[in-house]
Amino acid sequence: MKSLKLAFVFLFLCAMTNAQDLVLKDLSCEHNKNPIGIEVAQPRFSWKISGTGNNIMQTAYSVRVATDNKFSSKKIVWQSGKIESDESILQDYKGPQLKSGQRYFWQVKIWDNKGRTSKWSETAFFEMGLLSPADWKAKWIEIESDTLKYSPSKYFRKEFPVDKSIANARVYVTSHGFYELHLNGKKVGDQVLTPGWTSYKKRLQYQVYDVTDMIVKGNNAIGAILGDGWYRGTLAWNNNWAIYGKRLGLLLQLKITFTDGSEALIATDGTWKASKDGAIRMCDIYNGETFDANKNLDDWDKAGFIDDNWERVSIGSYNNNNLIASEGAQVRKIQEIKPVKIFKTPKGSLIVDMGQNMVGWLRLKVSGNKGTVVTLRHSEVLDKNGEFYTTNLRSAKCQLTYTLKGTGEEVYEPRFTFMGFRFVEVTGFPGELTTDNLTGIVVHSDMAVTGSFECSNTLINQLQHNIQWGQKGNFVDVPTDCPQRDERLGWTGDAQAFCRTAAYNMDVAAFFTKWTKDIAADQRPAGEIPVVIPDVLNKQESTSVQTSAGWGDVAVIVPWTMYLVYGDKKLLETQYPCMKKWVEYIRKTAGNDYIWNGGSVYGDWLFYHPPINNHSEPDGFTEHDFIATAFYAYSMEIYIEAAKVLGNTEDEEVGKAVLNKIKEVFNDEYVTKTGRVGTNSQTAYVLALMFDLLPEKIRPNAAAFLVSDIKSRRNHLSTGFLGTPYLCHVLSDNGYTDVAYDLLLQKTYPSWLYPVKMGATTIWERWDGQKTDSTFQDPGMNSFNHYAYGAIGDWMYRVSAGIEIASPGYKHITIQPHPTKKLEYSKASFESSYGTIASGWERKGDKIIVSVKIPANTIATINFPVNSATKVTEDGKNISDNKYFSDIRVAGDKLLFETGSGNYVFEYTEE
Repeated sequence: MKSLKLAFVFLFLCAMTNAQDLVLKDLSCEHNKNPIGIEVAQPRFSWKISGTGNNIMQTAYSVRVATDNKFSSKKIVWQSGKIESDESILQDYKGPQLKSGQRYFWQVKIWDNKGRTSKWSETAFFEMGLLSPADWKAKWIEIESDTLKYSPSKYFRKEFPVDKSIANARVYVTSHGFYELHLNGKKVGDQVLTPGWTSYKKRLQYQVYDVTDMIVKGNNAIGAILGDGWYRGTLAWNNNWAIYGKRLGLLLQLKITFTDGSEALIATDGTWKASKDGAIRMCDIYNGETFDANKNLDDWDKAGFIDDNWERVSIGSYNNNNLIASEGAQVRKIQEIKPVKIFKTPKGSLIVDMGQNMVGWLRLKVSGNKGTVVTLRHSEVLDKNGEFYTTNLRSAKCQLTYTLKGTGEEVYEPRFTFMGFRFVEVTGFPGELTTDNLTGIVVHSDMAVTGSFECSNTLINQLQHNIQWGQKGNFVDVPTDCPQRDERLGWTGDAQAFCRTAAYNMDVAAFFTKWTKDIAADQRPAGEIPVVIPDVLNKQESTSVQTSAGWGDVAVIVPWTMYLVYGDKKLLETQYPCMKKWVEYIRKTAGNDYIWNGGSVYGDWLFYHPPINNHSEPDGFTEHDFIATAFYAYSMEIYIEAAKVLGNTEDEEVGKAVLNKIKEVFNDEYVTKTGRVGTNSQTAYVLALMFDLLPEKIRPNAAAFLVSDIKSRRNHLSTGFLGTPYLCHVLSDNGYTDVAYDLLLQKTYPSWLYPVKMGATTIWERWDGQKTDSTFQDPGMNSFNHYAYGAIGDWMYRVSAGIEIASPGYKHITIQPHPTKKLEYSKASFESSYGTIASGWERKGDKIIVSVKIPANTIATINFPVNSATKVTEDGKNISDNKYFSDIRVAGDKLLFETGSGNYVFEYTEE
């Protein structure tokens, strides 16, 4: 008996040890950690695996979902049972129908290929939103007379009693215009610029907040401040104000559940009070905010505030069928930075240098006499004389004005605007301005940083910094072109060019899940995709709009890219009708000629133009119909692949036939027998090669012609927005990685490093936004924070450091570093849905050292530029003698082999 007990104890300890050797982490639901307010009928679960040993693969998993975090048997909603599968991302809930407003808890456990079983994971949760328009009991409230342009912000409030103990409380809220929600004297939540930006009449997001700990027994007060925002503010050009509506409004309901099981609902209705007068005298996205502290409504958001002079609200009549739960990355204050310098210009202007072109606003700390007015104006650059420069902002004022109350130290930061700036001109500040008086608040969609890149060249590292900051500044609920001038629109061409780089730098799964639905919402019946999303350049009711090749193709490029990066088949399925309508639109427009005549409005936007006095060097122009037809083929090819993934066989076969015909006509129209393409521009060769439009036998000639053009320009590019993202990839794919490095490392105009040498801290809109003599390009279009040309970051991750996708979601990874003698090292890491992937090479004498990390539950193909396995070692041993490496083979001048999870250090002699 004693021996049996000892055996049982031994087995129990072994099981516990095995469980501890296998850990589940980073649980997420629909790309978010513990989301509140989702509307997905069958939410999907993801988890990451870590454990001791190499080559860890999941063999099965089990998920359980309950309405309490103890997972008591009576509270279990669904148990999957043991599912034999190696899938650990985006696995469907398959239980009973989920209830509106209900919180659910979930856990997962797995089995692996080493015979181990994990413990149940940490507990995660998700909470449903309001799943039906009928769940909304609140009414829209407004102020009837609120239709004046640039008028003060509106305040709404309501007091209510609570006399029982609270179990939980939720607020569901949205607005026409920006809102800031308050409860019992405090701001609710940490989001800003809510409810975000969508085509409001089709899709209006609401937010859900857990306010359980904010409600007290006794009297309570809830309310909101409203600002113009994207709904009513100035957008685009020609003083285009109030595109979506002239009257701000609030829709809110607070549901309180008491410990005795009873419920109470406080909802916006005719009993609420409103004020159209307060401290925020004006707020506008482009023009900034004016704040008079003397008009502040102190304690307006607390119980007991006397609102006798506030007016009754009016009830708005709207169809709530456009209400949707937020599913994008929430906009927040992400970080704070301090000024690096305060100085006076030659003309005497007081200037603050933040040291970084940033997006957000300033927090001002000031003391002075009542009525003192402090004005902060924002700009990206100083002119050649060191003076404050705002001409490139066009009509946008980008100004904060604060009037002091005179009661000691006052702290102010705006609520309902944002600026893109590095420099701030300060006027009216009482006393000496120091760095303690100003703090930069960096604002953008809250996307986890997933990528890092570094090499031995400090200019390239600054370029990577600039790419990341360009993404921060322009990913504010929608991917905008620029964050500073009177534009800041969701230009589709920029987004499709940059989306793959964006997905390396940060987790953009939720961000693009939301925005791709915005694309579909604004697609016109015939299939056209507007050039900006949300579409504010056309009348909301228009049924036909102008589109452009390389811009409208966002409808297929972004969903496909997100599928590749995150393995999100549902996103692809959701967007497939939009993708199909787009390619069918082009097909009908091109007709039986298969040339998309007139399909390109913008061409290869901002391609290189030589100086006026340089008549010997050609520009980078590419014929517009060539571009349109090339993108027609590319979109069709992606559409075919999407149809294949989704099992739409008929669409796939029809698409193949059309694609073959496009290629045939393209070659007849634009390609010579010797491989010259189009206008012989770099972009012409790049698109033809990247989109696989050329017969195999002439591809080497076309690539050679491309290289010849680059060399003739002394290793300079001449591409614009559409050619640049693919340029270095085409070179590497065709055996010219050395030329790609020459372009990357080029320091003179036009190049990626020219702006860096000129002191840029973000990516510029133009190759020469600031010229060598410090004068500026055309101020009508000269942003210094424009991410499109930052698409080179994709090549830096995928080729230089060598992290590439082999199958969707990085389930299968390719590691393919490309060393060069022009650098001493290059390394990158990427936090994939499965875990951290890392690849980097370093030169040590004639040896190349490659460090690799592969996450659990994935496999990797390693690709080195050597022709024999005997030339590669790992941890001092030949790879052929290592059990973790398999399928070792030579393909041409490359060595390939497979491996699983683990950390590896390889060494080979450079050939």
